[in-house]
Amino acid sequence: MRGQLPNKWFYNLWLSVVLILLVMYACFFSEHLSRMFEKEADTKAACSPNTNSSVDDKARLLYEQPKIIPHRTDVVFASPWLAPIVWQSSFNSILLDGIYKPMNITIATTVFALGKYVRFLKDFLGTAEIHYMVGYKVDFYIFTDSPGDVPNVTLAEGRRVKVMKVPSSNRWQDISARRMEMIQLLIENTIRGQADYIFCLDVDSKFYAHFGVEALGRLVATIHPNYWFLGRDQYTYERRPESRAYIPLGEGDFYYGGAVFGGLLEDVRAMTKTCSQNFEADTANGIEAAWQEESHLNRYFLYNKPSKLLSPEYLWMDVAGWNKEIKLVRFSGVEKNYAEIRPN
Repeated sequence: MRGQLPNKWFYNLWLSVVLILLVMYACFFSEHLSRMFEKEADTKAACSPNTNSSVDDKARLLYEQPKIIPHRTDVVFASPWLAPIVWQSSFNSILLDGIYKPMNITIATTVFALGKYVRFLKDFLGTAEIHYMVGYKVDFYIFTDSPGDVPNVTLAEGRRVKVMKVPSSNRWQDISARRMEMIQLLIENTIRGQADYIFCLDVDSKFYAHFGVEALGRLVATIHPNYWFLGRDQYTYERRPESRAYIPLGEGDFYYGGAVFGGLLEDVRAMTKTCSQNFEADTANGIEAAWQEESHLNRYFLYNKPSKLLSPEYLWMDVAGWNKEIKLVRFSGVEKNYAEIRPN
């Protein structure tokens, strides 16, 4: 009997160690399973629509799958410096609204309506309510010498008209030239802290289709509808070397229109300040650039590349008719008699 005691003692010890290991393993395995199930539940919650979320949250999950192969091959969607060129079918407005609406942004928008140009305000504002930055806060800053003639257009909540009285001018070129300085001062003295982006638009135009947050960017230029299919040496840049707007033959990217440009406040402020200073320097030397502020704008964009380009869809002209590459006209200058509406 005594000879068997050591074997029994060893057996009991071995059994106790095995039981302890089994308990430890069971505890570890149970905790591991618990964590695995929790992780799986979190993954399902993240990938499944939340029935308690808002309509906008659900919309962010429901959009067409992006594709590497483009829908269109007739136009270019990026500049050589990789700035996006916005065309129809190059963006998803549902997805973009899902990104921008939670930011609660405000877009300041400047419009110059001096002299007889005030007649275009009603259609401009009326069509803007249908197509321009719909669902976002917009402050329209109307520069005019006839505040009493600004039409009373009903705007949606969060969208306002602010009238800025300015002196009249006997030359439309002077009105065009002063625009850059006025925008610069507006940003510095009024808009800072009240808006996130600013767009500067021509009043003698109408909106015909969606013009939304796909247009926003740090510094945004718009390709002019008259020159987008031409070579750079055919652009009407300022060609006189003595002008601050000078662009020599063989240089230039696109010809940009002065009727639509914008971006973040400080980037637009820097641009308008530079253009205004260069215009004043030209004036001191007895020079007026070929297309006033538009010439200086093109010079600025040549050496300060815009971060986003809007296709001619965003700056068309009613008299231009249709073009096979232009699938949709969003914003267009209306047909008019310049001799009748301009002061000179």
